[in-house]
Amino acid sequence: MSRPILINNHPFRFLLYLEWVLLGLSVLMVILPSPSPKFAASFPGLTICSLAFFGLMGLRLPTSNQVEKILYTASEVFLILITGFFGGRTARLFPFLYLILVTRSCLIFQLPGRLTVTFLSFIFFLMTLKTRLPPHKVGPVLQDKFRFFSFSLAVLFGLSLIFVLLLMNAVLSERESRDKLAHANEKLRQYALKIENQATLEERNRIAREIHDSLGHSLTALNLQLETALKLSKSDMPRAMTFLATAKELGTKALQDVRQSVSTMRSHPLQSQSLAEAIAILVEDFQRANGILPTCLISLEYPLPTEMSIPIYRIIQESFTNISKYAKATSVQLKLTTTNQAIKLIVKDNGKGFDIAQNTSGFGLQSMRDRTLALGGEFTINSAHGAGCHIIVTIPLTREKS
Repeated sequence: MSRPILINNHPFRFLLYLEWVLLGLSVLMVILPSPSPKFAASFPGLTICSLAFFGLMGLRLPTSNQVEKILYTASEVFLILITGFFGGRTARLFPFLYLILVTRSCLIFQLPGRLTVTFLSFIFFLMTLKTRLPPHKVGPVLQDKFRFFSFSLAVLFGLSLIFVLLLMNAVLSERESRDKLAHANEKLRQYALKIENQATLEERNRIAREIHDSLGHSLTALNLQLETALKLSKSDMPRAMTFLATAKELGTKALQDVRQSVSTMRSHPLQSQSLAEAIAILVEDFQRANGILPTCLISLEYPLPTEMSIPIYRIIQESFTNISKYAKATSVQLKLTTTNQAIKLIVKDNGKGFDIAQNTSGFGLQSMRDRTLALGGEFTINSAHGAGCHIIVTIPLTREKS
């Protein structure tokens, strides 16, 4: 704690109030007339000033500077000794001032400092107690009784100091644990908020990918069908009508995609189909839209889990969409194989290609890369102008099998 302990930030304000009650009682005993001269205060004004100043010191406890802490504690001990030697019957209450001293030391010192203040308090108490021993002219019996009383008082006071020390340590430890727990809870709350924001962002990206992959694919194919039908409308109307009919089917599918994206974002685009069956439909749609039959090799040793098959389906779908939109290819190869360690996907075309350094930030390529990395896989793309495009996706299966 860097700030001093003041009345407005005192961790245990009831202890401060208890100090004031005890100090007020001590001042009252100094002011009231004593029934016996031997119990009267030698210097009542000095005693009251010492008690008042000792009480005022409790309104500000140093916590940062070690030298300031030591000087502060030494001043408290000095004031207590003045009260003990010159306070008369008030001195009967001065041991409780040492309890206040130990309590304050627990608030400003660490454990070694607390133990030191507690030990010194007990030593100073014994020194003051020794000055009250009866003169030797008193009878042996009375001296023995006084010594026994002094010994009992010293033991009781020592146990009281230990009790206060242990109690304050326990209370402070419990408070520190509560503060750490509150701090940890606040950090967890901040982390939860950050995770929530991250989850929201990821969900937005997922929605964008879903719309781009499903609706974008359908609209791209629809546009190609309409362009072909428009070109054939003057020379080959029956064939143009075939393309228009296909375009209508694609338009219907696009409308369904929009409705499903709004409602469920197509959480399971494969529906009841296997991955191989869904890929076969993609290949058929690609051939119908582009007049090119991709060469396919699909070898899956066992069914893939949904959380892997859907991203793979989307990657293939996006690859076909990019080839249809940009590649102008005449040959497309698709290879999907699995081993005990990984699943490997290769999509290759002989299209016009592109410069990787300038064309890898598009949404389609980024979507494929994000899906691959989300599964802990590796996404590689090789392309150059006039050399086609070669996409390689490798996804480990270790986690899935374990």
